[in-house]
Amino acid sequence: MHSQQKVGAVIVAAGSGERMGGGDKLTALLSGEPVISRVVRTFENCRLISRIVLVLSEANLERGRQLATAGGWSKVSDICPGGRRRQDSVVAGLKRLPDCAWVVVHDGARPLLSEDLIRRGLRAAEATGAAAAAVPVTDTIKVAGDDMLVRETLPRRELWAVQTPQVFRRDILTGAYNNLGDDVVTDDAAAVERSGQRVKLYMGAYDNIKITTPGDLALAEALLKEHGR
Repeated sequence: MHSQQKVGAVIVAAGSGERMGGGDKLTALLSGEPVISRVVRTFENCRLISRIVLVLSEANLERGRQLATAGGWSKVSDICPGGRRRQDSVVAGLKRLPDCAWVVVHDGARPLLSEDLIRRGLRAAEATGAAAAAVPVTDTIKVAGDDMLVRETLPRRELWAVQTPQVFRRDILTGAYNNLGDDVVTDDAAAVERSGQRVKLYMGAYDNIKITTPGDLALAEALLKEHGR
């Protein structure tokens, strides 16, 4: 990756957070700090990141601006509303990074990522223009129908649980979403795969968990204490 090419980050945090039991993932406190603040701070501290776009729900835009001011987030160039689907929110963020050759997409609900995870993602993406953090699946995965009868047991050695950050050449990701139409994808790598581009997996981290329930928040607290962060 050319050292003069700008790298932007799209942090997606526009979900409804329905499984948080009435709480809000944006402002939920993790060791006394809002979850989203921990995410943004990691990207702020990563010297490879030039600009950050924070994509929030309409209801959280003002709160996001307040956090940005209080936290002195100098790299956050835009705080914008997301769309109905996650992919709509990512596209909204991409449109605000026209001068960036590369983009790192990350879920705002994954607050335990490290700068190293971002750096390794950028290195992994050099060969194909697309890379996603992932960890080997440790459980046995079975395929079953509506009748709950097992149809197939998948070979575990080939299975990976995909995370974020996911790193792309901006033109590849933009083109993939432009050609996606009305299809729904659950992550950005899937959109790129459908466009015919290869996606490189790189080793993520088992503690890079996504907070979707109050139990996840408690687990994140325990992981922080365990690692002394």
